[in-house]
Amino acid sequence: MPEQFYEIEIESDPNNLITIEEFVNYFAKDLGLSEEQLSVLLLAVTEAATNAIIHANKCDASKLVKIHAHIENSKLIVKVKDEGKGFDSNSIPDPTRPENLLKDSGRGVYLMKVYMDDVKYNKTPTGLETILVLNL
Repeated sequence: MPEQFYEIEIESDPNNLITIEEFVNYFAKDLGLSEEQLSVLLLAVTEAATNAIIHANKCDASKLVKIHAHIENSKLIVKVKDEGKGFDSNSIPDPTRPENLLKDSGRGVYLMKVYMDDVKYNKTPTGLETILVLNL
């Protein structure tokens, strides 16, 4: 059976997040994921894409966000690649600390780590790749 993979490329405009949601819905349905798997996947991929668009690419429409999804060894692997400089994931404030509870941002990385089975970052010469892994 040939490996199935799904790819999309969007300009760094927050209005394109709806396109990403449609993309995730499409491949999740195609792969037969459960409603629960779809929910956590939508949350994580949307958070990663939001970070890529807003924080990495600074909403610069000339910069792209590329998303690639495939199954490997009973794991769904989704890579969200931006054209930014990257960041130190250890430098992000813990959103569960009392001083951060009321902040209206800063939960994306935390939520991805909570809902995905693994989250990795791969710094490349052209940007940062956020790798989300969901065990199937």
